[in-house]
Amino acid sequence: MSRRAVAAGQGAFALAFDTRVVCGVDESGRGPLAGPVVAAAVILDPARPIDGLRDSKQLSAARREALADAIRERAIGWAVARASVDEIDRLNILRASLLAMRRAVAALPVAPTLARVDGNQPPTLDCAIELIIGGDAIEPCISAASILAKTARDADLQTLHAAHPGYGFDRHKGYPTAEHLALLRRLGPCDAHRRSFAPVRAAIGQAGR
Repeated sequence: MSRRAVAAGQGAFALAFDTRVVCGVDESGRGPLAGPVVAAAVILDPARPIDGLRDSKQLSAARREALADAIRERAIGWAVARASVDEIDRLNILRASLLAMRRAVAALPVAPTLARVDGNQPPTLDCAIELIIGGDAIEPCISAASILAKTARDADLQTLHAAHPGYGFDRHKGYPTAEHLALLRRLGPCDAHRRSFAPVRAAIGQAGR
């Protein structure tokens, strides 16, 4: 069996007899009415474990940010990628999500041999794929990807809020809350809204009514 070098500390390398390079893959933002869908891929370093990895939805915003910093510092490799609102409207949200996942894996600095993907729909990848439903809660590398995707998308929505302050993107992150739906009906959609989504289509032409 061939050997691969695994980073272990600053400037040092430990040789591990393992031919697999496993990455976790997850996305954030399939349900919102606005903003991109964001995916992340993470290759964790067994020599530098990270305590507290779990589904990003189970963590406070402050804890997610702290874990995201640790993941970026300790992982062998990580990447974040997006599919735009235009791509979501053109492809549909599922295909756009899978595209973002493919982009994230392709952007990793180390090519994985196995991708563990949250959910039951596989992206097209140049490596083996293991689908794990609920993987963000039980598989650490997927949990790490979930955290990076969620924190990156939250940052994207803060940027959208600065560009479109009337919609409350900093609060609801684009999800169809009662507040967001009311603002959408009153103001109409902005260029960050996904026009392929029914509530956005319904709001077109209703602004000010």
